[in-house]
Amino acid sequence: MNTSEAADKLRGWFTGRLPQDWFAGPPEVVVDREEVSVIGTLAPPPAAEGMSDAERTAMLAGHVQRFREETRERRIAIAREAEHRFGHKVSWGVECGGLREMFTTLSVPVMTRLRQPERRVLDTLVEAGVARSRSDALAWCVRLVGRNADEWLAELREALQHVERARAAGPRV
Repeated sequence: MNTSEAADKLRGWFTGRLPQDWFAGPPEVVVDREEVSVIGTLAPPPAAEGMSDAERTAMLAGHVQRFREETRERRIAIAREAEHRFGHKVSWGVECGGLREMFTTLSVPVMTRLRQPERRVLDTLVEAGVARSRSDALAWCVRLVGRNADEWLAELREALQHVERARAAGPRV
């Protein structure tokens, strides 16, 4: 099964498994080798209309926190089912009125080899207090590239899906 098929299967399972009143529509399900992130959209409370930005932001944060607390036990049970069934750890998050918050995430070590100029970049970030360690500095760099290259990365991911479909349609070796 290719990555696209696995993502479709997981998305379908979570859409069918989650209580229908949790989210305004099907959840976003993001899959990589180690983790499945399930991000649902919460409808903002009607009282959020006409508030100041500070009050609205605080209300949305409280709404998200209430959802997190009220659904914790059910989310844990569903995550255990999914982990047993699909072999991936499950992370949860929500989006509400432009606020996106991840409740749980998996931090996975990644091996890399860097030459001195790249290590110096990381060390500069550590020395400047931007990051606590080379690992944090590398994660900071990856987030920065991801934020500044979203459109290009989305295009690349779409192209990879086409490649996976072409491979799946080809002869089996």
